[in-house]
Amino acid sequence: MTTRATRGPRRRTVVALAVILAVLSAFVVRLVDIQVVSANEHIDNSLHVGELGYTETLYGDRGSIVDENGETLASSVKVYDAQLSPSLIMQLESDPDRPPKLPWDEAADKIAAIIGQDAGELRAAVADNLEEDPSSQYYQLAKGLSTEEYLELRDLGLVYIAAKARETRVYPNGAVAGNVVGYVDNAGDGQAGIERMESACLAPENGERTYLRGKDGIVIPGSERTVDAVSGGSVQLTINGDLQWYMQQMIAEEAQKQGAQAGTVTVVEVETGKIRAAAEWPSLDPNDLNASSPDDWGTRVFGTTFEPGSTFKAVTAAAALDSGAVDMKTTVSAAGNETFPNGAVINDAFQHEAYQYTLAGALIDSSNVAVSKFGTMVDSQTRFEYMQKFGVGSETIGFPREEGGVVHSPDSWDSQSLYTTTFGQAFTVTAPQVAAAYQAIANGGEKIDLSLIESCTGDDGTAVTPDAPEREQIVSEKTAAQVSRMLENVSVQGGLSEQIKIPGYRVATKTGTAQKADAGGYIAGKYFTSMVGFAPVDDPQYVVVVTLDEPTKVVSSAATASAFQKAMTQVLKTYRVSPSTEPMDELLPKFN
Repeated sequence: MTTRATRGPRRRTVVALAVILAVLSAFVVRLVDIQVVSANEHIDNSLHVGELGYTETLYGDRGSIVDENGETLASSVKVYDAQLSPSLIMQLESDPDRPPKLPWDEAADKIAAIIGQDAGELRAAVADNLEEDPSSQYYQLAKGLSTEEYLELRDLGLVYIAAKARETRVYPNGAVAGNVVGYVDNAGDGQAGIERMESACLAPENGERTYLRGKDGIVIPGSERTVDAVSGGSVQLTINGDLQWYMQQMIAEEAQKQGAQAGTVTVVEVETGKIRAAAEWPSLDPNDLNASSPDDWGTRVFGTTFEPGSTFKAVTAAAALDSGAVDMKTTVSAAGNETFPNGAVINDAFQHEAYQYTLAGALIDSSNVAVSKFGTMVDSQTRFEYMQKFGVGSETIGFPREEGGVVHSPDSWDSQSLYTTTFGQAFTVTAPQVAAAYQAIANGGEKIDLSLIESCTGDDGTAVTPDAPEREQIVSEKTAAQVSRMLENVSVQGGLSEQIKIPGYRVATKTGTAQKADAGGYIAGKYFTSMVGFAPVDDPQYVVVVTLDEPTKVVSSAATASAFQKAMTQVLKTYRVSPSTEPMDELLPKFN
């Protein structure tokens, strides 16, 4: 029997045990919360408290740029910058109790052999460093070491050498497509070309590694947290690297042969609008910017504007035919020099009596007077709208620093520009705009927006392709066929027929010669010449545009004939385009 006296102490004991158990339970619950449930949160908090938390940035690699066949045009590689501590070397060398396994004199020989430096010069440089500052802990040993060189240095086991990894951009093919690819700055950010245009795809996302470290420098187990870096995507271009290489070599040779300041070649695929080559001279090697003038760091293909001259006469012909203002039998009387009713004076490149020109004849002889008369059979506003449809005044692909050219509305045309706009003066274009206009003519009147990007493939292998290019039927198929036929007659009946002939292929071409202008007007004796065409006429595959800036040996568009013939021939070979299978139609009459 339990008495009241014994029940009291027991009850107190039970209560005390219950309290103890409750407290212990609370501790256990809190311990589980800290160590398990909220472990990550507490570790994250601790990483930012005091001097025990450390964060390292993990750098992703910038994506590569490749051509249409996957050939690398730009990539990122890891290099190492090595340094050493001169004072630590002396400290180790002066310790008689613990001499270094590899004395400094011997170490200097091995280090110099690895980094490609003279051992004597290295020893002298370190000595000079110590003379300036006996406590110096820093001497720049080498920059940009390869992984192999870094590993060789590391394997020497020298505690006074440290190396820091960094990413650097390399361009394996040098200047091939250099002006298109562009370059990056010291921070790895795109500054020009595709490097800038496709930064969103190419740029990596950095990660980080965080951890706690004890006073002895050892990482505390379980404290490490890592967010992996994500490397940038790979950009594939429509450019063909081999074709680009050839075009750059060829236009460099041709431009210098003609004494020109610069030259370009643009190649566009008719059925897709894809740019297969965008070559220029002088060119840029992104590996060594300082080897080129800053004037050459951009791209003349997309950035240089010029008056198209007679190459634009095909667009005027298309507008006149498509609007119904003229047909293939319409004729005009045109002499080599005429004064128009509004006082405008128009001259042809050669003097001649009045001919009764057909539209084809006006293109074959490239008569400014005749084209002015055909062109103004279309009202100014309608003609201006056709100019816009063919791409005048609009950028082609949004390339960095791309120019759109300058074209004024009809209400600002004066008595002279009313006519000169019919034959490619009083407005400016770029080579890709000319290529796009002829792509539409070659493609049955359907204009397809030009493109330079095939895809962006992310680090996870997912490929993203650009939106399909816009397509627009800007003139009828009949009009396009008629203009194509006239341009083929230009090739066959024109003065450059022998120079531009490509055996086995029917070719359509038009040349252009325009005086260069400045703020004061046209500059005497300075010309910008061009030639554009497509082939084969019976199944158009490619458009080629060649330009020369201020040729001095031959100042007419004949200066571009050799370059055009070589360029088109190489394009047809590169893509194995079958020769023409249908014969040319009968020659068109020039006069009536």
